[in-house]
Amino acid sequence: MTTHENTTRTAERAWGNLREVVLGGNERRKEVVEALGMSFFRIKALRRIAQGPMTLRELADQLLTDRPYTTLVVDDLEKRGLVERTPNPADRRSKIVSVTPSGRSAADRANRILGSPPAALLALPPEDLAVLDRIASRLAAGD
Repeated sequence: MTTHENTTRTAERAWGNLREVVLGGNERRKEVVEALGMSFFRIKALRRIAQGPMTLRELADQLLTDRPYTTLVVDDLEKRGLVERTPNPADRRSKIVSVTPSGRSAADRANRILGSPPAALLALPPEDLAVLDRIASRLAAGD
């Protein structure tokens, strides 16, 4: 096996392990869905809106979904008192979606839950955690 093939296999194995850690258990995802009592997609939409007011079109683009579905999601969030719609001063045909104080609280709670490291990560020895942090930082930076 060539060095390139060996590197590729090692990278594929590492990527598979990373995907399993992040996506496999979905423990945080399940936890936030249970805590907030709504689908993860609705939580994702709420977290985006909490970053700053936006139009339904902008939200749909950020969520990579169609506008009719985004409207249904925002309708539900509005019924729950988590977001509100106001006229868009730049375009009277559209609305701006903003988070309410209750929505801000729910988004903050979701962020706290999703930001909690899994038990397996917390169980790593400090030196392994430091190496993982250094590597993850390089990957995130695109080095």
